[in-house]
Amino acid sequence: MSMRREAFLAHVQDRGEYGTPEEADRVARVVLALLGAHLVGAVRAELAARLPETHALILLNPMQASEPLPPERFVRATAAWIEGATEKTALWDIGAVLSTVAAAAGDVLTREVLVQLPPGYLLFGRPQHV
Repeated sequence: MSMRREAFLAHVQDRGEYGTPEEADRVARVVLALLGAHLVGAVRAELAARLPETHALILLNPMQASEPLPPERFVRATAAWIEGATEKTALWDIGAVLSTVAAAAGDVLTREVLVQLPPGYLLFGRPQHV
């Protein structure tokens, strides 16, 4: 059962403390495009099936990554794609989106997603103030 777009964005907006759903959407698109490049096969398809259609399509048609990004490079790449972002704000943005993705996916699928990522992805928890 996929999450409705409004519910998904409300969740991201709430977790990331964004002013508008549009801001939450902009951040979600960047993070999902980067995440999608790291996932393959049934896991990516199953995760996409739990997301709203517009966001599922981003996950399924990602930017091509030449190699899986370790967490710190994932953060740096996110910061590069979000206007005005720093690594610290990007980390927050990633937490807001991926904790929402994890909630939509459930524990079992989230574990399967983590298996496909380089080690050290602690980004599926709530965003942390540092």
